[in-house]
Amino acid sequence: MSPPDFRCPIIIPARYASTRFPGKPLHRMAGKPLVQHVWERCCRAALASAVVIATDDDRIAEAARGFGAEVAMTRADHPSGTDRLAEVAAARPEATHFLNVQGDEPLINPALLDSMMAALRDTPGLPMITAASPLAEGPEIDNPNIVKVVLTTNGDALYFSRSRIPFPRNPPALPCHRHLGVYGYSREFLLRFVAWPPSPLERTESLEQLRALENGARLRVVLTTDESPGVDTPEQARAVEALLSRPPH
Repeated sequence: MSPPDFRCPIIIPARYASTRFPGKPLHRMAGKPLVQHVWERCCRAALASAVVIATDDDRIAEAARGFGAEVAMTRADHPSGTDRLAEVAAARPEATHFLNVQGDEPLINPALLDSMMAALRDTPGLPMITAASPLAEGPEIDNPNIVKVVLTTNGDALYFSRSRIPFPRNPPALPCHRHLGVYGYSREFLLRFVAWPPSPLERTESLEQLRALENGARLRVVLTTDESPGVDTPEQARAVEALLSRPPH
């Protein structure tokens, strides 16, 4: 039976400073700031108790309030979006869980977000959840910017890597999965996670989620056929803008 007090806000960390794409959250795409597209998609998730843009920048905050978003102002010295999320979590004691959606995911599927929140709600003791999609054979499999994940038989993460995993030593090759950078946490686990120091594998691969696995945490992976490409560069912004004209999911 689902817990009656399940409350899961979606938090969208958005920072102005970016080495590859300064001012990215406010970059206009299809007539709106990038972060507004993300916020509008998240607002369509039925299980979200709130949708909050978390930022340390007044320009982003002003734009977000202008299109009707709730804004949480956070410190400027957070090393990651997860740390920014934890600051917001500390100020929202009513929330039992949190979903972290990056502010550069304008094509994120609301149905995927609902699937992740439903799993958090309906799986007692589940500390953390993320998502992955099929990755077809091709050059992206060997691209270190495309993070791959291997799963256990019950759908939990076994390992994440920038390398190709699993390596197809013997045919037939097992399917490869692309990790999607959206996460959900129980309140207790989120606050415990950010208190842990970066782990050896995390530092080696530069993948924060490996900290959870190295500390023995269970990390459920929801599979989806949606790729929801993010925006890391101005070139990607142009490609994603063309996709925004398609009918919504």
